[in-house]
Amino acid sequence: MINWNLLDEQAQNQVLERPALADSAKLFDAVDTIINDVIARGDAAILDLTARFDGAKLHSLRCPLERIDAAKGELREDVIAAIDRAYANIKSFHTAQRPQSVVVETMPGVRCEQHTVALEKVGLYIPGGTAPLPSTVLMLGVTAQVAGCKMAVLCTPPNENGEIAAEIRYAASLCGIDQIFLCGGAQAVAGMAFGTDSIPKVDKIFGPGNSFVTAAKQRVSTMPRGAAIDMPAGPSEVLVLADASANPVFVAADLLSQAEHGKDSQAILVSNCETLINRVIAEVEKQLAQLSRNEIATAAMQHSRYILTESFAQAVEVSNQYAPEHLIVQAENASSWLSKITNAGSIFVGPWSPESAGDYASGTNHVLPTYGYSRMYSSLGLLDFMRRYTVQELTQAGFEALAPTLITLSTSEGLDAHGKAVSLRLDAIAENN
Repeated sequence: MINWNLLDEQAQNQVLERPALADSAKLFDAVDTIINDVIARGDAAILDLTARFDGAKLHSLRCPLERIDAAKGELREDVIAAIDRAYANIKSFHTAQRPQSVVVETMPGVRCEQHTVALEKVGLYIPGGTAPLPSTVLMLGVTAQVAGCKMAVLCTPPNENGEIAAEIRYAASLCGIDQIFLCGGAQAVAGMAFGTDSIPKVDKIFGPGNSFVTAAKQRVSTMPRGAAIDMPAGPSEVLVLADASANPVFVAADLLSQAEHGKDSQAILVSNCETLINRVIAEVEKQLAQLSRNEIATAAMQHSRYILTESFAQAVEVSNQYAPEHLIVQAENASSWLSKITNAGSIFVGPWSPESAGDYASGTNHVLPTYGYSRMYSSLGLLDFMRRYTVQELTQAGFEALAPTLITLSTSEGLDAHGKAVSLRLDAIAENN
């Protein structure tokens, strides 16, 4: 347990540091090699890298349509029902996010408009690794579907037999995705960013991944002919704010549900109640022993922090300083603290709102900014799959009224051609009068 008020500012900052990321220079060198190989050799490079990293020797990258169609028949009814429910809730919440056009007459005869349109081609990255993630397929696929993207390309690493889980295939089919490619890692990101004979080039890439995927996304977003990305992201994290009224069993379970994501995940408890913290620590040890992913969760909990504050208000301040990906508030009148929370990717309020709800099926999106990026990035939403554009239309009278302002500003900036575009029109009006 860490007593926050016994630390100086430097020590407080150190307590809230994330686990160290991999050597960035070596990481980006490795990623650059992979990206350049894919640009040069296309499918052949990705097939070689898939055999090397995933142990799957494939002849084709694309998942056959018949394998997508067969997915539902491979699943139990309860799994199908769960995926269907999650799909419906996520679709409902994201449909409600559809933006309205804006039309404003800023002055008589000068009309300005803002409209949104879906991105045409999007790439969806679904991590593989130790567990299939149909929930991520839904978070990305449903949003692309509701936005109206014309093409959604999905990449996910196969197992050694060249297969992907039926859950992933079925979730993709619900989202209308029929272009699934059996590849992961930086090579999949490069394939979507630049295109190959098999994989279409996309405009923007979405989805979480390991350090190689994250580095590759950052790299291609800065390269000519590359692709935009949703957000920078690091290892997953949760911070729980709890007072004396919180249930230590629930708090421990919430910390561990995040810890089992990966060994580099981080779980933090901040509370103004020393008794609660001690009970949570004991409960964590108890529940850890029962987890199937005990080794992963145990390693992640080495990065955990149990922080004691003087008041719950101070606990909120600590949370704002950390800027967590997931924030869980288990306290009396928990919702009353929302106005004090400034930095968090997604907030779970009260004892009956576990992070699991947002991860799977409440309806909100689980693709979130990590590593402190919630200070300036938002949770993934419908507008991330769209772009804004503006329109302006001036009547002759509106143009004449605005012209002196335009000429004065263009003159002050020394941009003669801008002024000419206005004065020549004024001359034409004068000639016709």
